[in-house]
Amino acid sequence: MIETINHLDTDLLLYINGHHTEFLDSLMWILTGKYLWVPLYILMLYLIYKKFGLWPSVIILALILVNFGLSEYTCGTLVRKWVIRPRPSNLENPIEPFIHLVNNYRGGAYGFPSCHASNSFSLAVLYSLIVKNKWATYAVFTWAFIHSYTRVYLGVHYPSDILAGWMAGGLIAGFIYFIYRQLTNPEIKWSSLRLF
Repeated sequence: MIETINHLDTDLLLYINGHHTEFLDSLMWILTGKYLWVPLYILMLYLIYKKFGLWPSVIILALILVNFGLSEYTCGTLVRKWVIRPRPSNLENPIEPFIHLVNNYRGGAYGFPSCHASNSFSLAVLYSLIVKNKWATYAVFTWAFIHSYTRVYLGVHYPSDILAGWMAGGLIAGFIYFIYRQLTNPEIKWSSLRLF
């Protein structure tokens, strides 16, 4: 069973990575970057501010940063060092000769789960749960899908790396949303709580 899943995973990766063109190579390279998406992040923050006001927005931003930190640490440090699954583009991976590289980019040594997928999906889940706007939800999940797809296209992640990243990101976002709900619970009178 595991062997069948691994074959399907590899076949899907090689199919996606193998259907490349010069235009798609350039497009995927741009879409996988961090800075292209900065205007989207600014728009997301603006919509949060517009809906909730200044101080709730500061709390939400802090939770988004904690969400990102947990996602990055969980996938990039904890799970990767435990699973130790080489990226498809890793020179020690037997399928590496069949991988089409863009700009000779290989990523790091290991790729399970995908931090790009986890980070983008956790942000999409958390944002959609907090903002509760249909169009914003469509937009942010479309972004998360595109951002994740580029990683398979570039040959630095298997599709299962992406799925594992999505699952991790969704769980982390759910946990952070639970904290958000506790912080915004009107029954809790924060001013009356004393630490000492």
